[in-house]
Amino acid sequence: MTVTPDSARTGRYTYRGSVPEAPPARTRWLRRLLLLNLLVEVLIVVTGGLVRLTGSGLGCPTWPQCVPGSYVPTHEQEQGIHKFIEFGNRTLTGLVGIVALVLLIALYRWARDRPELIRGTWVVLAGVAAQAIVGGITVLTGLNPWIVAFHFLCSMALVGVATWLYWRHARPAGATTSLVHPLVDRAAWAVCVLAGVVLTLGTVVTGSGPHSGDAEAPARTGFDPRTISWLHADAVMLFTGLVIAVWLGARLTSSSPRPTRAWGLVLVVTLAQGLIGYVQYLTGLPEVLVLAHMLGASLLVVTIARALVLSRTAEPVPTDSPAGGSVAGD
Repeated sequence: MTVTPDSARTGRYTYRGSVPEAPPARTRWLRRLLLLNLLVEVLIVVTGGLVRLTGSGLGCPTWPQCVPGSYVPTHEQEQGIHKFIEFGNRTLTGLVGIVALVLLIALYRWARDRPELIRGTWVVLAGVAAQAIVGGITVLTGLNPWIVAFHFLCSMALVGVATWLYWRHARPAGATTSLVHPLVDRAAWAVCVLAGVVLTLGTVVTGSGPHSGDAEAPARTGFDPRTISWLHADAVMLFTGLVIAVWLGARLTSSSPRPTRAWGLVLVVTLAQGLIGYVQYLTGLPEVLVLAHMLGASLLVVTIARALVLSRTAEPVPTDSPAGGSVAGD
């Protein structure tokens, strides 16, 4: 890799054609920070799931303090192990915010000419701060199931942005062109919308069932768990069919193998999620499977965001390509 004198001095990206160039060590560190940012976003979803499944949502019964007069658990608390589980999840929020802040500083230092990455990291940092407040409201409202659902969906959105940052930074800046036919491209965005519907219904299912977050007085949405579960399953079947359609469309029209492989991975995760969902429903919602389902939801968001990035390119698409070359900015 050739490094220009200016890039060696400033640590910023320069471009020779469509290939980004930067000092290798700094590039590696930036990539590691982007990956760490994604991992901690997924991790806090899993720890949030542990809080819910262990009935530890009110392990710290107030906010921002854990108990009145103390920001950390105390020996006098009656919540037992639950106070440590909830406090650990709150502490992890601080780590997630620190990682996002360090990443933002690194981007300003080493990739100032990638404003789309800087904007995305600002979204993550602001989202983490907002999530801390939403988490506090969740506690103060006694784990209102609708606020808990909103809290989870915001986490999914942050996972999506963190995924986009990680895979987008390896691609050149500027407008991108679709590698698939415009109809397939639109169907891919429809997958995103339907994924949001599936995730939303999933939160309602959880809020209607036994794992709503508090061991002693679990809050409920009031919906019949069986009815809302089957509504969720119907949405999943529609979602699966649309994912298959996008995968086939990418296979038939893409000018590169990347979109086909990326959407194939989305399909694999979708089928695995569907299998876990049915098994957990038929086996009485065991905690291990519910937690695996929450992790799977995060992985589904990761694979969809990744597929969207890999379905576009900064390179010109041949005019005779089935993709047609629809253009979008960052």
